[in-house]
Amino acid sequence: MGLCLALRSSPDLLLTRVLTRRPVDSVGSMAEYGLTNSLEEFLSSCDLVVECSGDIVHGSEVVNAAQLRGLPVVTMATEFHVTVGSYFADRGILTEAEGDQPGALALLHEEVVQMGFKPLVYGNMKGFLNHDPKDAEMDFWAEKNGISRSQVVSFTDGTKMQFEQALVANGLGAGIYQRAMIGPQNMELEAAGSFLGAKAKEFGGPISDYVLNGKLAPGVFIVGEHPTERPEVLRYLKLGDGPYYTLLRPYHLCHLEVPRTIRRILRGEPILLNNGSRPTVHVVAVAKRDLPAGHVIDTAIGGMDLRGEAVTIAETPDAVALGLLKKAQLKHSISKGQVVAFADVDIPDSLAKTAWLSVREAAAASVPVLAV
Repeated sequence: MGLCLALRSSPDLLLTRVLTRRPVDSVGSMAEYGLTNSLEEFLSSCDLVVECSGDIVHGSEVVNAAQLRGLPVVTMATEFHVTVGSYFADRGILTEAEGDQPGALALLHEEVVQMGFKPLVYGNMKGFLNHDPKDAEMDFWAEKNGISRSQVVSFTDGTKMQFEQALVANGLGAGIYQRAMIGPQNMELEAAGSFLGAKAKEFGGPISDYVLNGKLAPGVFIVGEHPTERPEVLRYLKLGDGPYYTLLRPYHLCHLEVPRTIRRILRGEPILLNNGSRPTVHVVAVAKRDLPAGHVIDTAIGGMDLRGEAVTIAETPDAVALGLLKKAQLKHSISKGQVVAFADVDIPDSLAKTAWLSVREAAAASVPVLAV
């Protein structure tokens, strides 16, 4: 709905159809937006597709069909990119949009590089984190904020942020310093930036990470070095003494920013960000509680059974992607804190599963190269 309203105020863009899996007559509040259940009708009416369903299995079908027609695809779908996006990355124009943290970081990356900075840290600013949230708390915040419970859970247990920084790592040629990243807590941004900048130098290349501090704005930052011969000028510009400079974008405005990426692609400009065809980081499933064999995971992301952690593919080649676990049944019991392996679970066949297996096989056959 939010994107529909944003497009309504964009006179140069025309919303032609909205694809829904619900009965069209059950969504009365959106009747004016050209709802359809037909993927064929949806695709035949547009010049560009925006995929933001939040469903990786469904999204894979839509993106695949759009690419077969030669249509560019803009997404607000971090979890899609990290789970299966690499399968589609070279098959057509596919980009994440501005609006969420990955797109905001990609945009900030373009700006700081043009100003001569060498990025060391691509940072997310996280205000709260609870790996084991309770049902009542999640219900309260979902109702208070008017968003789905699964969104609240994914935000709270850190899963969404882990996906976001995995996409940033893969898309911008960075790595992660350690499993689930460092995430310094309750530090002022400049101090945290210097701390993470030093960690990146120790790592030997740029890293994707985050800062946990409830007093910070819900934005993003990049820590970089600059080859200036006059550091006093950067000091005058309030960037500090260096050698690590923190540049801040203190907001991300979700659906309000998506039209800018749509225009970018329609103008024929390069994509903003995707997962690339050779990812080095993925998000695995970590059990929040003991789970018995035979247990069915309806939807892993935003559920109370599992949460996500960003890890390197090389270190966890047998782990299953969290985003793939939809209506999946455990073959073995899983202990709290255990990473779920592909061999631990039966996953229904789908294009998303095929895509993930293809990416997994390609990653296993290649030697990851860290862009420095």
